[in-house]
Amino acid sequence: MSQEIIVYSDYVCPFCLLAEEVIAQATEGLDVEVRWRPFELRPAPVPTLKVEDPYLPRVWRESVYPMAEKLGVPIKLPTISPQPRTDKAFEVFAMAEEHGVGHAYSMATLKAFFQQERDIGDPNVLADIGEAVGLARQAVLDALADGRYREQHQAALRHAVEEAHIQSVPTLIIGGETVQGVPDPLALRRFLTERT
Repeated sequence: MSQEIIVYSDYVCPFCLLAEEVIAQATEGLDVEVRWRPFELRPAPVPTLKVEDPYLPRVWRESVYPMAEKLGVPIKLPTISPQPRTDKAFEVFAMAEEHGVGHAYSMATLKAFFQQERDIGDPNVLADIGEAVGLARQAVLDALADGRYREQHQAALRHAVEEAHIQSVPTLIIGGETVQGVPDPLALRRFLTERT
């Protein structure tokens, strides 16, 4: 029986990229569908983080880099400052979901920011990412320009906050169970296999 993992994430959260690696390891060979859902950590008008402030370098030094090394995930603290907002990136995610490439788009967006230091707040960068996963580049730019997926994204955010009660990312929902943060790969695999 197929299982579903719903992952609430934000594309400026490095732990969301690390969680994907954990999920990939834990679900290898299992019948599991991973579904990504948006949760903006800092929606407008909340200020986004700046790399020159002490908070980001400290969190990366103490938590992100050690975990990434343990999992074998290449990652670096992007120098883009302040960090981009992710509302536009999630609007393109809604489009990608419509075309069946939501998972691929989420992976590509996380990697663009944390491995290639690309500004995922820039519509042209988002169009490049969309094109890389099979969307028409101009269609992405047009959808962003006319706000075609804006309300859909806002509805998804409302769901995350008001119905799913998400407060941090990554948050995984597996069969009604909530797992916050990056789980241990072996523990997650054990949890999934015990449920089948």
